[in-house]
Amino acid sequence: MVNTRGKIRKTQHTRKTLFSQTSITESDHQSTDSGALVGSNEELLTEILLRLPVTSVLRFKSVSKHWLSLLSHRHFTKLYDKNSNSPGLFVRGLYVPFDVENKRTPPIRKLDFVYDLKGLRIVQSCNGLLLCCSDLGHQRARKYYVFNPTTKQFAIIPSVPGGTDVRKTIRFMGLAYNKEDCVHYKVLCIRRAKSNGVWFQNGDQDLFQIQIYSSDTGKWKILNDSFSTDYYTSFYSGVYWNGAIHWAPSCLDPLYFKLDVEHLEKLPLPPPLPGRVASFEGYFNEDTPIYFGESRGHLHMVLTAHDESYLHLIVYEMSSDHSGWFIKYQVDLDELPDVYPEMIQCSYLDRSSRHYYEFEVLDVVRGENEENSTFMVVRIPGKIIRYNVFDKSFNQIYDLRKVFYGYIGNSEVHRYTEAITYF
Repeated sequence: MVNTRGKIRKTQHTRKTLFSQTSITESDHQSTDSGALVGSNEELLTEILLRLPVTSVLRFKSVSKHWLSLLSHRHFTKLYDKNSNSPGLFVRGLYVPFDVENKRTPPIRKLDFVYDLKGLRIVQSCNGLLLCCSDLGHQRARKYYVFNPTTKQFAIIPSVPGGTDVRKTIRFMGLAYNKEDCVHYKVLCIRRAKSNGVWFQNGDQDLFQIQIYSSDTGKWKILNDSFSTDYYTSFYSGVYWNGAIHWAPSCLDPLYFKLDVEHLEKLPLPPPLPGRVASFEGYFNEDTPIYFGESRGHLHMVLTAHDESYLHLIVYEMSSDHSGWFIKYQVDLDELPDVYPEMIQCSYLDRSSRHYYEFEVLDVVRGENEENSTFMVVRIPGKIIRYNVFDKSFNQIYDLRKVFYGYIGNSEVHRYTEAITYF
């Protein structure tokens, strides 16, 4: 007797299997067609790739020659770098991410992209590139490098012409790089100059000379005009912004250097806060910035208000035409000592007396959505805090006690910005 039901079930199963295989084949065919469509449409492919994290972009260069060409092309790298992120800081060479909940792989584990007998340290960060130099030894023996921690590309900067006698007089080395305009960068050197064969110093004045290295020509250029300025003028740390290198106002005549016209200009001072006199002594002691830096195309300077509490901070922004400073934010850190009492270094029984609070502003980071994502990075004893400027929320992003103690200083803090452009 024939098992009709068994045949029927077997036939149904066979039809179902064939239908399923056909569906998978059609689906694979549609996926292949879609992939081919995207792959052949360079504009659509670019829009997709621009939304990927930098690690994926670098990894996808090995997919094919077409993708390598697309992802390395100046048009793509310029678009990508224009909207690139700053996910963290280098603090004494140690990477500290801004977001502890969504940690990314550190761009570098340590500063060892090239072997230097004296070790390496970061001098300056500029739009994704790092200016580094030999960590130990006298200025005349230091080597300088430009390094991209995202792509791992680096270049050795030729020594400043003139031999060791010239190199030992270097007062400043700074990097200028605008990733949206040009793949080439410049290094600015300021050094003490000679007058009639001797190192010039006239009372409270020193004579200086400027030399500029361009990665385009691979050569140093010595500017003909020297300049004199007060001996206490600080060139210790510089910030590149709006086509110029700026030095933090630490005297009554701060300066900035415009690279397009190769000329020094006077940097305006902010107006004195109520109750303070605009004198050199008062400015130097009370109004020296506790932070000076750039974020998302804005130059910032942070001062303490000194009115009711040293925890009241004024964040100034420079006008785009260099005409003057205006108050951008006012930030009160009053809640921090309640949560982190280690900030209070000295207290008194007399309530009218002020407390002394230990903290540093390491960075001011403007968010893409300013009100929701603009924050300060603040160091307190043993910790680094992220403090939201608008909603006043804060959280610890790094425990320094495992690494080092004490004062850090802005010269040891450098923002990491993702940049895939090759110089």
